[in-house]
Amino acid sequence: MIGSIKGKVAELANEYCLIETPGGVGYRVFMPSANLAALSLGSEVLVHIYTSVREDAILLFGFLQKQYYDLFVLLIAVSGVGPKVALGILSAVKPDDFYMAVQNRDMKALTKLPGIGKKTAERLLLELKDKISGGDEIIDTVFYPQSGDVPETAVGEAIEALQALGYSNSEIVPALKTVEGYEKMPCEEIIKHVLKVFAGRK
Repeated sequence: MIGSIKGKVAELANEYCLIETPGGVGYRVFMPSANLAALSLGSEVLVHIYTSVREDAILLFGFLQKQYYDLFVLLIAVSGVGPKVALGILSAVKPDDFYMAVQNRDMKALTKLPGIGKKTAERLLLELKDKISGGDEIIDTVFYPQSGDVPETAVGEAIEALQALGYSNSEIVPALKTVEGYEKMPCEEIIKHVLKVFAGRK
C-alpha cells in the first residue's frame, strides 16, 4: 500500500490533483477541497496517502496534514460512510470542529455535512464516541433536542448565532464553559457573556 507521495503538482482539478514523482510516475490523488486550494501548479508537495482498493479500481486519497488523514481513517470505519462521503465531510469541516461536534453530540452540525442524514449522524455518534477523546462533554440536552418538534434551547440558539458571526464550535464551547450558570440564561445573555470572553482574549 502507498503510504505517502512526494512530488510536483502537475495538474489541479475540482476533486483531485496529479502528482508527478521524480521517477516520472504520475499519481491521481483525491483530496479535500481545503487541501487542494492550498496547492499550486509546479509546487513540491508531500501528501499522506490512504489507498482504497475496490474490485474495479484502486483510488488514492491524499491529505496535507496528518490530522485530516487520521480523521478520514476514522470516518471510513463507520458503517455506511465510504471514502467519497468521508472526503466530502473533510471538505466541509475542519477536523477540530468535527471532533467538537461529536463530543458535544451536536446532531444539527453533523446533519448539515454533505451525505450525512439523521441515521448516519447517529451512527457517527455511536461508533466514534469512544474513539474521540477530548475535554469534558457538554451533554446533548444542553444543545439541540433530538425531537424536531421541540424548540431549540437557549444555548443551542446562542451557539447558532455565534456560528453565524464566524466563530467555530471549537472556539465557542470552551468560552461557553467559562460562563457560570449559562445553562439557565436566555439566549441574548449567553451571547453577550461569550462575546465578552472573546474580547478579553484579544
